[in-house]
Amino acid sequence: MRLTFTSANVALKQRMAQPWQVEPQEAAAEMPAYMESFLAHLRLLVGVPFEYLIADPRLLPDESIRFFYLDRSWADRLVDGAVAVGKIGSREQAHHQAHAVPVSQQLDLTERGVRALQRGIKPFVVGVPVSGVGQFAEIKAQLPQTQAGTVTGLLLRSAAVAGWPHMEIRAYRESVPIGINASDPQAKSVQLNLLRLERLAPAVILALFEGVPKLVHIEEPHHAMQFGVQEIFNGPEIPLRNDVGQQLLNNADEALMVKAPVRAGNHRVLHVAGLVRNLRAQQGTVAAKPAANNHPVVQTGSASLAIAVLNPPWRQRFEGTVDHAEKPEHRGGSGMFVGATLVAAKAAQQPLVQEVKKLFTV
Repeated sequence: MRLTFTSANVALKQRMAQPWQVEPQEAAAEMPAYMESFLAHLRLLVGVPFEYLIADPRLLPDESIRFFYLDRSWADRLVDGAVAVGKIGSREQAHHQAHAVPVSQQLDLTERGVRALQRGIKPFVVGVPVSGVGQFAEIKAQLPQTQAGTVTGLLLRSAAVAGWPHMEIRAYRESVPIGINASDPQAKSVQLNLLRLERLAPAVILALFEGVPKLVHIEEPHHAMQFGVQEIFNGPEIPLRNDVGQQLLNNADEALMVKAPVRAGNHRVLHVAGLVRNLRAQQGTVAAKPAANNHPVVQTGSASLAIAVLNPPWRQRFEGTVDHAEKPEHRGGSGMFVGATLVAAKAAQQPLVQEVKKLFTV
């Protein structure tokens, strides 16, 4: 059967050499900025229907998280499908075959600027120049010009997404110490580039990273300083903190806690004087971690009490194949955060394996 497009190498070279073809050095030969932006968004699954990402709701049940690799070949075929709309005859097919590899290499770099466009940091407007160049070209000029590598990501389905729609998600190529600040140079040096972070539904969020993480942090948004206690079965407690607000830990990386008494007439009201007495009784405590400044803040007034009752944003740490949900990095947050087991551990459970097999059995 004869093919409907030119595929022979000789015929392809002859067709591309025809005088009516645009010369490569001409401006018209470049891929239009709006098309490049659209295809870069496709590479990061922007606009892809959710049923193509999760074929069945049972693959992403309530209160679960799924980590994955993005198949580059699948994303390239998605771009091919979009470009194929303009392929009518053999001439367009030959042009596509000649430029497919350069376009893919160009999108490897361009996809890093999609998040800046989505956040409105450098909005893309067709036909509006900035400093003599297109806005999208201005973004590209600031991007790393290295070849794109592996893309990984996560899908989180939880009430936490609806409760904290502006939650922060960070991925690291190496493990960082517990309690480290995200702006710390040690953490910044191993943090992976965040390609996409978007809520797909009120309780579903998608994140894509450039690289393979060894550690992922999911945190409440850092909007303001908060105070509070943690309510447990034995009554409310607060973690001990040093004079700079750092949580004191034992050798097992568990928080050192102190009782937070409540009023006899109303168990929802904190007994402040009683809490101060309990804190003063703990002033001789020595924590195992951190090694320096490992004493509770000395209670001398309202300022030191404010440090003691800090309630920092909740941080959930995902690392390796062990579920750390029962030992959140910062105790004292209000409510429960994500308590999901990692996919690597869940995949070994036979009920899940059987359900997945049913989905793909013809």
